[in-house]
Amino acid sequence: MPDESGGLAPEWTDISNNVCGILHGHRDAALMAERFERLGWRSRSSSWHGYQVGTTWCEVELELVDGQDVLLNGVVDPSRFDDLAAQLTRCGATYTLELFDENDNLLRETRRGG
Repeated sequence: MPDESGGLAPEWTDISNNVCGILHGHRDAALMAERFERLGWRSRSSSWHGYQVGTTWCEVELELVDGQDVLLNGVVDPSRFDDLAAQLTRCGATYTLELFDENDNLLRETRRGG
């Protein structure tokens, strides 16, 4: 996939968050960010315990919540929702992932483990 680690494509930069999820039992957002980096995603620290990871088709924040799970939220090209789930699976994550439309209506949900 060419230019996967580049900045988020312009058509996705102006939309609200449309994807959110929980990475169950992952107590370290830094470790998850490193796993995304190994898959070719760009990554940067965004807070004391949070990271932003992204590609041209997805950009999400990873933030530790309640000391035991990592919250994921951001923007994904809706046609690549399954690709995001596949990336999480490659990272070894157990997760719940949801995709919403522009009116905050749930379009899809997927989960692995947990």
